[in-house]
Amino acid sequence: MRTMLKSKIHRARVTGTQLDYEGSIAIGRELLCAADILPHEMVHVLNVNNGERFTTYAIEGDSGQVSLRGAAARLAQKGDIVIILTYETMAESEARSWEPKVVYVDEKNVIKKFNPSLDALSF
Repeated sequence: MRTMLKSKIHRARVTGTQLDYEGSIAIGRELLCAADILPHEMVHVLNVNNGERFTTYAIEGDSGQVSLRGAAARLAQKGDIVIILTYETMAESEARSWEPKVVYVDEKNVIKKFNPSLDALSF
């Protein structure tokens, strides 16, 4: 068995932080769907601005939103660039030909392109 990158939202901008919250990262539905991330799924967040790396879980947010909540709110500031990752464990045979979903966004977290192409964006 191998643990492989399942999906990535590449270089999203943090739109806000909310310290007094149970904890999570709110991500717009369109980004969740494109990256095949379910609400409450574990995500790894890499902050390009300060080097912080942490694990939390995703919740559905407003369109274009990437907002850190709870303790994670201390690890980024509004405007920071983050990379959001998910992983999947799979058989060696599947891992050899695996292609993760990679979602590229602009400075407003609007999808520019994704790889590989997706036919439908839905949970």
